[in-house]
Amino acid sequence: MPSAPPPSSRPRRSFRRPGRNSGPGVPGLDARRAALRLLDAVTRRGEPLELALHAATQGIADRADKALVHAIAADVLRWMVDLDMLIDSATPQPLPEDAKARMVLRIALVQVLRLDTPPHAAIATALPLVDGGPRRLVHGVLGTLLRAGATLPDVPTLPEAVAARWSPQWGEAMTQAAAQALGRRAPIDVTLADPTETAHFDDVLAGETLLPGHVRISHAVSVPGLPGYAEGRWWVQDIAASLPARLAGEGKARTAIDLCAAPGGKTMQLAAQGWAVTALDKSAKRLERMAENLARSGLAATVQQGDALTWEPDGPADLVLLDAPCSATGIFRRHPDALHRVGARQIAEMADIQTRLLDRAAPWVKPGGMLIYATCSLERAEGEEQIDRFLRDHPAFRILPPDNADLPAGVTADERGCVRTLPTMLVEAGGLDGFFIARLARSQD
Repeated sequence: MPSAPPPSSRPRRSFRRPGRNSGPGVPGLDARRAALRLLDAVTRRGEPLELALHAATQGIADRADKALVHAIAADVLRWMVDLDMLIDSATPQPLPEDAKARMVLRIALVQVLRLDTPPHAAIATALPLVDGGPRRLVHGVLGTLLRAGATLPDVPTLPEAVAARWSPQWGEAMTQAAAQALGRRAPIDVTLADPTETAHFDDVLAGETLLPGHVRISHAVSVPGLPGYAEGRWWVQDIAASLPARLAGEGKARTAIDLCAAPGGKTMQLAAQGWAVTALDKSAKRLERMAENLARSGLAATVQQGDALTWEPDGPADLVLLDAPCSATGIFRRHPDALHRVGARQIAEMADIQTRLLDRAAPWVKPGGMLIYATCSLERAEGEEQIDRFLRDHPAFRILPPDNADLPAGVTADERGCVRTLPTMLVEAGGLDGFFIARLARSQD
């Protein structure tokens, strides 16, 4: 819980009141305006943080300023519940949830309490954001809280609606682990094109390996400058995200269809494992990134643009991999916006799309072939319940449990043979994203 020390122990800080004409000439103001636009896009319009970032930072050329915009917005989203408790403790009446003044206060406070911004700089760049509005209120709340030595907890508080949704599904231990994961920087996982190079890259990247063909980097790095990246010998991919393609095994030149494939991590895995891959995605922009990734890695795949709900393959394949569009609640560590823009309606909408995609994909699997279904969601409606329905409607398929050797220690299949990764897993090693994976075999007849 956010707190302020008792009056006798509160450190005294001096705050300079910015002049009334502070505004366009204030250093860093453009970045704060962009952060305000970005948070508005996420919280009001429900746009994903990463997709909204480009539009929000139009006119900002400096890469460091763009990084600051992202850092401010991401940490506001991580600690929003705790920021709001602080703000409400310093106002006679709670500000409306969607009040601009509340968001400006969140932005200013998170800079001081999480990003080590000097208080005078946070205030100087906050007040122009409410010109013509409650400047005195914003200045007063900031002064009160910062003089009192307000703090944020190391472990953020999950939004009430999220905790209420996850706790019945997974238990209190999971929600506690999720909150802890939200407050920690996620490590960087890389997947190697050639698993025989695991020991080499484990050494040169100064990381640790949790599986053959995997290296985890826990320290801050600039990825493009690391050994092997430019040559395409590895790519960034959370270890949980790498499991669906791992479960496909060796391709031996058999055919695979990778649906909703961009930006291409699983396509590259399949190609490296010897599959003849056709990769489909409906986003031209994301396919451009896939083409760049394939070119960098030197791996080959047939890339097609199209919507899997209307597209038709030339014929059935030995493997169909469907990493389906989903709520993305499982990747909240890097994408905390999912905790604030996803609710029951969005989950139901995604589940409907997944049902339609699974039904489309089923006949594209050859008799005797495999269908691998995955989502980066922590919602049973997008995982376990999808497979329950699919197996009822498609009796030619059965669950094919994985070999434990294909999973990192600490991750095991459930009693049915599906894989569910949770924030309670691999905690000491840095955790992993929340995923659901089902490997399904089609009968021969």
